[in-house]
Amino acid sequence: MNQNERRQYLLKFLLQESKKYNGIKIPTGASEQKILLRGLMNIRMPQPADPKFLAIQDQYLQEETKEKGIVDLCKLTPIQKGIYLWKGDITTLRCDAIVNAANSSMCGCFVPNHACIDNAIHTYAGIQLRLACADLMEKQGHEEPTGTAKITPAFNLPCKYILHTVGPIIENRVTDQDRRLLQCCYRSCLELAEKNNIKSIAFCCISTGMFHFPNEEAARIAASTVMQYRSETGSRMEVIFNVFKDVDEQIYRRLLTTDGSV
Repeated sequence: MNQNERRQYLLKFLLQESKKYNGIKIPTGASEQKILLRGLMNIRMPQPADPKFLAIQDQYLQEETKEKGIVDLCKLTPIQKGIYLWKGDITTLRCDAIVNAANSSMCGCFVPNHACIDNAIHTYAGIQLRLACADLMEKQGHEEPTGTAKITPAFNLPCKYILHTVGPIIENRVTDQDRRLLQCCYRSCLELAEKNNIKSIAFCCISTGMFHFPNEEAARIAASTVMQYRSETGSRMEVIFNVFKDVDEQIYRRLLTTDGSV
């Protein structure tokens, strides 16, 4: 199968899973098909799937990521010893673990084609990720508290693991409790990574964007928490600060250079 054939197979399978999709026709254009496929994957509830579907999905997603361009950590230049700043798509980064800014359900974003990182990670990891997260939540028996973290396999992503953490949501102004909880997100991920012998971890900009934590303050907390952890523990784990926006790259570059004050 080529990518077009795989995509059409996946679309037909997902559309046949539910009667509510009766009447939906597969578009003829590749870009429209990709939008529909991502949307269907985004709203699919956590449940097992046919092994053939999973095999074709895995082939399709891995090829899509290859086409986007996989970035190896070893090809990046550190901004400090063991510390990297990289602007790009975190779903294309090959390192030991990436961090997902999750919601308290831990099961991903159910909004079709939403622009959040949670949606992107679940999309390109594949439907196995939502089921793995749902299993964790079922065993836990309650939603994930803010500031804590869970670990899952990365399935079809180039990295090995995904660490899922729930950041604070800013309603009006940032409180001391919000700051403390954001610190806990970074600390929880670092500690969980160490427990799982992870040698490199990429942090997204937790709680910014949809959760409205101011970029400058969030970056300052992120950088200072990581530096403090490394100083206290002597950790040699490599840390990548992953950004997607120019403004975040400028902020982190200032904070992480010798002239910056964390």
